[in-house]
Amino acid sequence: MKKIFLSLILTILCGYSLLAQTASLRNSVQNNKYTFSQFGRETVDFVTQPVKWDGSDWLKIGLISAGTFLVAQADQPIRTAVLKDQKYYYSAPIVAGRVWAEIYSPIVLFSGFAIYSLLTDDIGTRKIAYEIGQASLYAGALSFVLKLAIGRSRPYLNEGTHFFRPFSSIFNQDQKSMPSGHSTVAFILSTVLSRNAVSPVLKVLAYLPAVLTLISRVYQDQHWTSDTFAGAALGYFVGTWVVDHHEQSNSTVKITNVYPLTISIALN
Repeated sequence: MKKIFLSLILTILCGYSLLAQTASLRNSVQNNKYTFSQFGRETVDFVTQPVKWDGSDWLKIGLISAGTFLVAQADQPIRTAVLKDQKYYYSAPIVAGRVWAEIYSPIVLFSGFAIYSLLTDDIGTRKIAYEIGQASLYAGALSFVLKLAIGRSRPYLNEGTHFFRPFSSIFNQDQKSMPSGHSTVAFILSTVLSRNAVSPVLKVLAYLPAVLTLISRVYQDQHWTSDTFAGAALGYFVGTWVVDHHEQSNSTVKITNVYPLTISIALN
């Protein structure tokens, strides 16, 4: 089964590189070379960005936290309903959702786009590879720290939705339910691919496997629903930050106030 879905990922990769590179070239700023030195500079930007957050950024954090709390109220009812019927445990959509977000999926996609860019010297494909690798590393590090600090028990332990053991063990995966790592990876991949796509249809379809991942993790009793919500939010916002960082134009127009209407123009 894994071989089948790995082949599917490779097929998506080959077709996607042809469909996405035009948008990447159009949106990529000319001085982006996607090198190790650029990665180092952007990593510093990523680590230090909280000190630069404004009210809208903190509002996003608040909304994600509130959303996770609200979804958590339905964790047990959803699990109870799902466990009543497990006949689709190994069905193609459920397995596809899991495989899309396994640890090897970002590696396969990164390697494929990177090799293609080396063979063709295509900057658009290099951009996609770079962003997949960069966002995966950033989100992976954040996910690990959050999992360790929160220490939430996975549902299959039957310890309830409110059992937490923070900093219990680095290697104890049973106490690392929140956020869902698979959901984070899924939305990293889908967000980067969607943002680099030309076709509006492809932009939407890029999120289909990520949605299957959310369903899969809950259906296979690996995560609570709120775990997948938090993981998806983490993956989406890290992926968005990475792509936005490369697609900033030399001048930006922002609405800084709604009433009275105030528009600012920033020249870089």
